[in-house]
Amino acid sequence: MTALAYAALWLFVFTIPWENAVTIIPGTSLLTKVTGALALAGAFAVVITSGRVRRWHPAHVGMLLFLVWTGGELFFWQSGTRLPYKYTTFLMLFAMVFIIWEVAQTHARQRGLLGAYVFGSYIAGLSTVAMFRTQAGALKRFSGVEADPNSLAMTLALALPMAWYLGMTTRSTLFRWVYRGFVAVGIVAIALTASRGGMLAAFTALMIVPVTMTKLTPGRMAAAIGLLALSGALAVAYVPDKIIERLSTTSTEVEDLSLGGRFGIWKAGVRAFATRPFTGYGIGNWRTAVSPWLGPDPQVAHNSFLSVLVESGLVGLAFYLSVFTAVFLALQRLPSMERRFAFVLFCTLIVTMSPLSWHDQKSVWFVLAVILGMARATGPALWDSVRQAVPVRAVPLQPAMVARSRMPLMRGARTPDRDPTL
Repeated sequence: MTALAYAALWLFVFTIPWENAVTIIPGTSLLTKVTGALALAGAFAVVITSGRVRRWHPAHVGMLLFLVWTGGELFFWQSGTRLPYKYTTFLMLFAMVFIIWEVAQTHARQRGLLGAYVFGSYIAGLSTVAMFRTQAGALKRFSGVEADPNSLAMTLALALPMAWYLGMTTRSTLFRWVYRGFVAVGIVAIALTASRGGMLAAFTALMIVPVTMTKLTPGRMAAAIGLLALSGALAVAYVPDKIIERLSTTSTEVEDLSLGGRFGIWKAGVRAFATRPFTGYGIGNWRTAVSPWLGPDPQVAHNSFLSVLVESGLVGLAFYLSVFTAVFLALQRLPSMERRFAFVLFCTLIVTMSPLSWHDQKSVWFVLAVILGMARATGPALWDSVRQAVPVRAVPLQPAMVARSRMPLMRGARTPDRDPTL
């Protein structure tokens, strides 16, 4: 039963990067809905057959408190209205975290989920490259699998450290090169989206290379340098000049405090927050909150944490940030290589959430869940194995040792504390 549940979960994670490729109802991802339902059913079957639920991590408590707070706001301030779609999304995301916690309990299964995300990102990245080859003259930005260019760039950026880590630690030579190959595909695809935020996220993700260089053998280091050189060459050869010109305006946008119009949106969000600082306007009511300053049809927040602050207030943001704090503390327990990987992945996640309203995205909550799973599966398991491999044994006291302990101390030496009962 556990194997079937894990297979359904693997398929669900595999479809996350290209979930918008198959839709029947606009805005509804059919692939993740079906695979997610199967994974949830499998997780419940595992819990029922085992007769127990794993002890929660403090991050799970923070997620639950966030849901309770936002749900309570809906009950008291918007009772009688239809449940916002964003809140149901949060409920489903919490269910996803629960599934990963219950089904993927070993380090090998956590690595398998990382591989599933990379393989799904392969589809999204290759689809973007294929779109460029067929529509290079008609479009200025390219994004496969029916995804928003900025969102797709962030999705692929999260897969870069995953692919690098798996490419370094996988035993199979074939899969090791498959994972390494995504680095080139991902860099080219991110560049083709012409997303300036995606470019910054990719730079953050590629910090995995220097922080893990000390763990590479000379042969793997040569392969890594060659792979990065190949990725850069492909990006130069494929990416058109008009996209390079757009990406080169990033520093100008920052200096002018424009950021693609985001700075004006953020100022309106701060003004709305000052009106209702503690309770917020209710989940899903960002547009209502900022409409007095941005007009009747404003854009989204373009910042995940500001969106949570305006909609859920200081209390809701505190619960939301407690999840990230707990995950960051959890990754400190990982072994050296896994800790470096998790730290870079966590930093990349924060960068992806800063220019986008990504607080309710599956990729975000998947990354949080998988870091928690690795910390629980790798950290304690590692130390338990060390204790078992090096048992503590009592050493009998030898007569010579007793004699030396009774010798008078040298003049000027510090007298140790003695137990008066001896």
